[in-house]
Amino acid sequence: MRSGITRLVLIGAGPAHREVLARLTRHHPADLQVTLLAPPPAPVHEPLVPAVVAGRYTADSCRVGLSGLLTLAHARWVGGRCAALDVEGRLVRAAPADGGAPIDLPFDLLSLDTAATTDREALEQRLPGARDLALPRYPTEAFLGLWPRVVSLAHKRPLSVAVIGAGAAAIELVFAAAQRLRAEGHAGTILTLLTDGGVLAGDLPPAVASRVRRELKRQRIHVLNEPCTGLTVDGVRLANGALLRCDVPLVAGVAQAPVWLRDTPLALAEGGQVLVNRFQQSLSHPNVFAAGHAARRDDHAYPEAATASARAGAALAHNLLAAFEGQPLKPHWPAQRVFTRLSCGSDRAIAAWGPLRTQGAWVARWKDRDARREVAAPAPQGEDAAPQA
Repeated sequence: MRSGITRLVLIGAGPAHREVLARLTRHHPADLQVTLLAPPPAPVHEPLVPAVVAGRYTADSCRVGLSGLLTLAHARWVGGRCAALDVEGRLVRAAPADGGAPIDLPFDLLSLDTAATTDREALEQRLPGARDLALPRYPTEAFLGLWPRVVSLAHKRPLSVAVIGAGAAAIELVFAAAQRLRAEGHAGTILTLLTDGGVLAGDLPPAVASRVRRELKRQRIHVLNEPCTGLTVDGVRLANGALLRCDVPLVAGVAQAPVWLRDTPLALAEGGQVLVNRFQQSLSHPNVFAAGHAARRDDHAYPEAATASARAGAALAHNLLAAFEGQPLKPHWPAQRVFTRLSCGSDRAIAAWGPLRTQGAWVARWKDRDARREVAAPAPQGEDAAPQA
C-alpha cells in the first residue's frame, strides 16, 4: 500500500507528454507530484515546422499551449534541460535555461519524451566538416533560430542550397526552403536534395515515393542519389569524387535521442534510444518509461510516426498512472499502417494510408487545419504561467 507523495518527473515536452498532461487535467491524484523538465519557450509543433520554414507562420505562432496545460494539470514546469541522470539514485540533474545553479529533481517514476536532436560529434565523424559548416534540422529550436540568416543571405544573392537526407524530414524541408527562398530571394537560387545514399522517401509508404519524385521534378528541385563523404567551404564532397558546390548545406537525417542517455545504465537500442517493452516501459528499469524519439520498442520495428502518435501518448498516460496506483499496465500496439500527410510547400501536400493516396492544395489545408487545432490547448485565465527554475 502506498504512503506519502509519489514524484513523477517528465523529461521533455513531446506529444506523448502533452497527452499525459492532458490526462492529468481530468484526473490528478492528490498524492502525485508532477514536474516537467523542458527548455522554454514551449516547443514549436513539429507538423508546422515546414510552414514556418516556408514563411507562412512565425515560430511563436506555432508553439503548443504548454503553460496552460501545465496549470490545469497542476504540474510544475522547470525550464531547462537534463544535464545528467542518476537512474539508480533516482535523481535528475537539471541545468536551468537561465544559467543558474543546477537543480536536483528526485523521482519515483520517470518518463522520457525528449525533442529530437543531432549528435554533432557523430555527424562530424561520418561527415567531416559538418560540425562547423552544416545546419542540422534537429534540434528544431536551433534550426529555426538560424534559418532567418539563410533567408537574409538569399535576399543578397542567389544561393545554392543542398538538403542532405532521404526521409520525410528532408523532403518537407527542401520543399519549404524552395518556396521561401524562391519567393523572397534572388532569382537563380538552386535547391538540391542529396539522399546521401539513402532511398528517397524510404521511411514513407511506397505509394508516396513516386508522387514525391514527380513533385520534386515539377518544382525544379534537383535530386542526387549519392553518398556524401564530407563538407568543405565550397560544397559537399560525394563518394564518386565529385564536389557539389553549395552555399548552405542543411542536414536532415534521422532524428536522434539525447546523447546523455549513453551515460546511464538504461538498456539502450543501437541508436541510443531507451529500449522499451509493449508498455513503453524500460527493459532494465521498470520505473522508467519512454516514448517518441527517446524510445525504441524491443518487440518490433514500428514506424516512428506510430510510436510518437497521440495513441502512444494515451497509452503512456494510462501506464504512468497505473504504475503509480499499482494497477496492471496496458500494452500499446502501434499501427503498422500509418496515415501520412507530407507537405510539399505550404500550398500542396500528399496524403497516403495503405494503398490509398491523394494530393493537392486541399490536403495541405487539411493538414494545416489539424496541426493548428493540435497547437491549441487549455490555457489559464490571464497571462501564461512562466516556467520555474
